[in-house]
Amino acid sequence: MNKEHLLPIKDSKLGVIGGSGFYSINTIECSKEIAVNTPYGKPSDSIRIFKIGNLEIAFIARHGRTHKFNPTEVPYKANIWALRSLGVRWIIAPSAVGSLQEQIRPLDIVIPDQFIDRTHNRPATFFNEGVVAHVTMGDPFCRNLSGILSDIGEISIPAGRQLHRGGTYLAMEGPAFSTRAESNLYRKWGCSIIGMTNHTEARLAKEAEIAYASLSMVTDYDCWHQSHDEVSVEMVLENLKINTEVANKIVYETAKIIDIERPQSLSHTSLRDGLITNKDLVSKETRSKVKIFTDNYWL
Repeated sequence: MNKEHLLPIKDSKLGVIGGSGFYSINTIECSKEIAVNTPYGKPSDSIRIFKIGNLEIAFIARHGRTHKFNPTEVPYKANIWALRSLGVRWIIAPSAVGSLQEQIRPLDIVIPDQFIDRTHNRPATFFNEGVVAHVTMGDPFCRNLSGILSDIGEISIPAGRQLHRGGTYLAMEGPAFSTRAESNLYRKWGCSIIGMTNHTEARLAKEAEIAYASLSMVTDYDCWHQSHDEVSVEMVLENLKINTEVANKIVYETAKIIDIERPQSLSHTSLRDGLITNKDLVSKETRSKVKIFTDNYWL
């Protein structure tokens, strides 16, 4: 195995996958825009490159900058493959979520550490079509990257709002919001927030050996809270607009830390013990698709 694979190389990039309302990094100028072709089709959008210090940031709008993909339609595999092909080894994912707990209020921010998957139409692995890999998902979000996000978030969030360290993200299929019965069920499970995208990205990022952390921005109380208005697109977008400024600041300040520290993650070697299929039994076509992930193991 290539020993350099144990550490992110010095020119590794930070990826940012912007969710609803977060379509660009507003605090710095884009230096270039790249269209990436992948074995899994076109990504959601072209990838825009920003730079802070010596760190390049590869930004992609999850739903496209015109928001043309619903949560099921997002080309998750193409997005993660494209970012990895550009040298991304960390991903921050700003995302809109609903709160499932009273103490997590609209306009708060959550850095989740677990998720429960309730999706059913997602391509959630790169390892099929004749090759199998099992990566560990006990800690689906990178602890080190999530810790940095939390530290920065606590000093960046405006007074009167709170950053919550940890919590369980309930991933639902969408695009419709929950029924009240579903929302109350998830509350009984102890879930903290509900969203439609991060689970799929986290799984694929782990297979791609990318450290992944969610910057979950609370827009509403889902539909369980009887004394609050039922969730609507207008409510979500208005609160996202308010959240965008602080989210940009957190991403910017976190990027400065990553530029200096280049934090290690267990995710950076998650395939080391996960590849099951003998490489000689994998077709040339399949091997070419996963080559960027397996080159350090299948020499």
